[in-house]
Amino acid sequence: MADFDPMREDETDAVIMLWRVCGLTRPWNDPKADIALAMNGTASDILVHRVDDVPVASVMVGHEGHRAWVYYLATHPDYRRKGLARAAMRATEIWATERGVPKMHLMVRPENAAVIAFYEALGYEDGTITVLQKWLDPDRAALYPGPPERKT
Repeated sequence: MADFDPMREDETDAVIMLWRVCGLTRPWNDPKADIALAMNGTASDILVHRVDDVPVASVMVGHEGHRAWVYYLATHPDYRRKGLARAAMRATEIWATERGVPKMHLMVRPENAAVIAFYEALGYEDGTITVLQKWLDPDRAALYPGPPERKT
């Protein structure tokens, strides 16, 4: 299994570039701010796999005690299909288990069928919940295009 270790502070730009190459960034989510929150939190980490000291895979994980959440699972396109995403998820599960967190959650955009299938193959299932949100930062809210039309 590939090693995933905590991200170093000097890897911020490299990890953001990895997320961009993987299409994970959105205008309303500042990746630098997300990294700062995760790195400065007591209940979160960014785990990184490196090749020649360069991050080629990463995942953000955090918890609030009841459940852990996974964000920004990324594998550089040149390193896909080598088990790194699977190893990253295993690393997050170990991270959460070591902290006594009983459950893992993640969010996937509904149109991303391939990613949903990946997580299902790892034993994740639809939690039959709806995630609601409210923007507290009006500047970031202005960048968000709004939800797609709800199907009734």
